[in-house]
Amino acid sequence: MSKIAFITGATSGFGKAIAQRFVAEGWNVVLTGRRKDRLDALVNELGGAARACGLCFDIRDEAATKDALRSLPAEFQALDALVNNAGLALGTGPADACDLGEWKTMIDTNVTGLVTITRLLLERLIAQHGLVVNLASIAASWPYPGGNVYGGTKAFVRQFSLGLRSDLSSRGVRVTSIEPGLSESEFTLVRTGGDKAAYDKLYRGAKPLQPEDIAETIYWVSSLPAHVNINSVEIMPVSQSWAPFQVHRETGA
Repeated sequence: MSKIAFITGATSGFGKAIAQRFVAEGWNVVLTGRRKDRLDALVNELGGAARACGLCFDIRDEAATKDALRSLPAEFQALDALVNNAGLALGTGPADACDLGEWKTMIDTNVTGLVTITRLLLERLIAQHGLVVNLASIAASWPYPGGNVYGGTKAFVRQFSLGLRSDLSSRGVRVTSIEPGLSESEFTLVRTGGDKAAYDKLYRGAKPLQPEDIAETIYWVSSLPAHVNINSVEIMPVSQSWAPFQVHRETGA
């Protein structure tokens, strides 16, 4: 019987590549997303209803999340892995210029949505001695101007992963925090409000990580022996490293 991975935010970028990688290795997948047309297309691409199940809902909506899980077909009920990929960043400006609504959207998606789906699926994962993979970011550890609330949400994801790891170590459930650096995906277009010029400028000449790189890393984590837990993976492209600390200087000083 094939193992089953439950992947949130699967309609583009990391999530789509993760789904493709797992199915290529013989897994079946449950895919979630808000865009039904993309979800349906991906289910068909991956082999149809025998290999993939699409659940269309907004992870920020607890009632919709519960309804979607209740509709899960019997053959997709026993979950071996949960990949919490759904998340977003909004805005790049300093805290005093940010939109409060965008801050709350990031918190509702990256934090509240993630813990809700995790809690609702936890018993199934314990029953299967499964795996939880949470998508954090290098922003969890390395702040940068304009990162403010986004970095805060990813720091939560990293710490939540460690807390889960501590709680579940006696239950046979593995937990990993994946923390990517500069990565090329639709994520940046969302963050910049669809600014293609800003997208191109960010990645030009940098050879950033690709969704397939993250998918390969997550599959590697999932393929290790059941007694091996990778606590966290911080991954950057070779072109990215650490800058000096910024120092503000008064004009005329």
